[in-house]
Amino acid sequence: MERILVSSCLAGRRVRYDGAAKPVGAALFERWRAEGRLVPFCPEVSGGLAVPRPPAEIVGGDGHAVLDGTARVRTDAGEDVTAEFLLGARLALDTARRSGARIALLKESSPSCGSDRIYDGTFTGTPMPGDGVTTALLERAGIRVFNENDLAAVDAFLRTLETTEP
Repeated sequence: MERILVSSCLAGRRVRYDGAAKPVGAALFERWRAEGRLVPFCPEVSGGLAVPRPPAEIVGGDGHAVLDGTARVRTDAGEDVTAEFLLGARLALDTARRSGARIALLKESSPSCGSDRIYDGTFTGTPMPGDGVTTALLERAGIRVFNENDLAAVDAFLRTLETTEP
């Protein structure tokens, strides 16, 4: 059975920067949970950040630029939390590998987990195209990343993986 690394906040855990969760209530998600496919993980908490915590955004690029050392992750007060985000991303990759997950379902717009969109680093709520730090690392390792708006695509990819396995 194919496992899915999933943002803990999507699984209902109160780990977001504001202490909230963003649970996915879709029947498909609940089926995966009942089947034991979900591997909940929060890279920011695992990287050492508290709940609640100041909001953070990537300044100077996206998660790929952070991995390449050309962008930083900063809080709205200017504190550099890049090291915590990098550690959380590495731990997420380790968790995916240990569980055998080749798919990740991560929270859109997050500086860790965004897969299509993140915020632009100005703390004005302005979105921009890009990946979060964890998404960038997982993708570089060959793990397919989706966001919570792509459940049908996740399901189709799961079926493809399971029908092509020996």
